[in-house]
Formats: sequence, structure tokens, C-alpha cells
Amino acid sequence: MEFPEGKYAWMVKIGEKGQFVIPKQARELFDIKSGDSILVLADVHRGIAIPPKDIRDKYFSMLFSEIDAPGQEDHK
Repeated sequence: MEFPEGKYAWMVKIGEKGQFVIPKQARELFDIKSGDSILVLADVHRGIAIPPKDIRDKYFSMLFSEIDAPGQEDHK
């Protein structure tokens, strides 16, 4: 089966502990290296997605940035 340019699909097996290996071609394509953290997004109707690093880093930054609570004063 041929895919449109820039579109890919791989089959992976789920292991005993629910783990799977990201195929080498996908790891190279998205610059995923051993020890990297990945963000897994899920939607009940659309399935599971792993966004690319640049988007992932944006989400991590937003999720873990320190935001002052309302009324909290800066004590610098």
C-alpha cells in the first residue's frame, strides 16, 4: 500500500506489559532517542497520538511552567 507523501504507518505489537517499540524509521524521522520522554495524547473517538518533539516541548513547557496563583505577590 502506498501512502501520500509525508504520511506513514507502521504495525507494532503490544508486549505483555502494554509496551511497544517505536519503529526505527519513525524514531529517525522524529528524532526520538533512547532516554527521551514522549507525550502520548488520547481521544476516545480519534485514538492515540504521539506529537513531534517541537510540539511536545511546547506542551511540556505549558504544563510545567510556573504560573502565579491569583493574588500571589512576587517576593523577589
